[in-house]
Amino acid sequence: MPRWWTATTAEQRWLADLPRLVDDWCARWHLTVDGPPRHGSNALVVPVRRARQSTPQPAAQPSAQSATQPAALRLTPPDDDVAALSTALEFWRGHGVVAELEADPAAGALLLDRLDPDRALTGEPLAVAIPEIGRIARRLAVPAGDDVAAGVGHTADDVATLTPLQRPVWERLDRPFDGGVLDRAADAAAVILAGDRDPVAVNADLHFDQVLRDGDGRWCVVDPVLRRGDAERTAVNVLWHRADEMSDRDIPRWLDVLVDAAGLDAGLARAWAVWRITDYLLWGLEHGLTQDPPRCARLLDALR
Repeated sequence: MPRWWTATTAEQRWLADLPRLVDDWCARWHLTVDGPPRHGSNALVVPVRRARQSTPQPAAQPSAQSATQPAALRLTPPDDDVAALSTALEFWRGHGVVAELEADPAAGALLLDRLDPDRALTGEPLAVAIPEIGRIARRLAVPAGDDVAAGVGHTADDVATLTPLQRPVWERLDRPFDGGVLDRAADAAAVILAGDRDPVAVNADLHFDQVLRDGDGRWCVVDPVLRRGDAERTAVNVLWHRADEMSDRDIPRWLDVLVDAAGLDAGLARAWAVWRITDYLLWGLEHGLTQDPPRCARLLDALR
């Protein structure tokens, strides 16, 4: 994974220590490894079974399976902000996010309810996945008052900070695309920054790969990033992650499907989509990406 190409000494030590760390946490939380691990770029997730609290048994002794519950041990490298993830899981508890069973954020360890890693929303057809992720975004968009403000950024912060930097980056990159794209992004930023809307809670990293089935078949969000502001910020994620499955003509229609399912403001959702795609286009070109910038350019053309 790219983050490990230049791993720090602490990160390399963490990798080398992973087998011992799994053993240590299993001992601490009374876990038994229950299958092969999974990973992304930021965490190792080990399926485990957790010993249940013992209770008097009037009849026969329970089987080993019934005396345990399935769970997932999530371990992260040093310096990753596990505290923020734990805060998000606790904030949205009961609103369709994975349940947190135990947590030691300072040590980078969480014990979560077991979801099915082979049943992600990304495997569903667009006609199922887009309305479902819209309904999830609506469920997460609970009021975010002062209790969420401390340490949690507003969705408009990046817009206010980064919009003035976009044209200088474009100039530095030798004007790689038509400047009218930046004008559209500036107009979109003005729409986003205008008005005085009541903030809601927003998962700033909501996408199909991070929505899995739980043991009862319900869709649950993993790894949420808590922000406050406009629920419309999530609109671009739908376009971004599965644009290759959409024809150019259908991209606006799928955005409309999401807007309807999530109960979003259509004009604000399109403004967020245009601004974020433009910003990522610049970031991708600046960092030498080869696949995402053409995808961004295609999305922007489709949303004219």
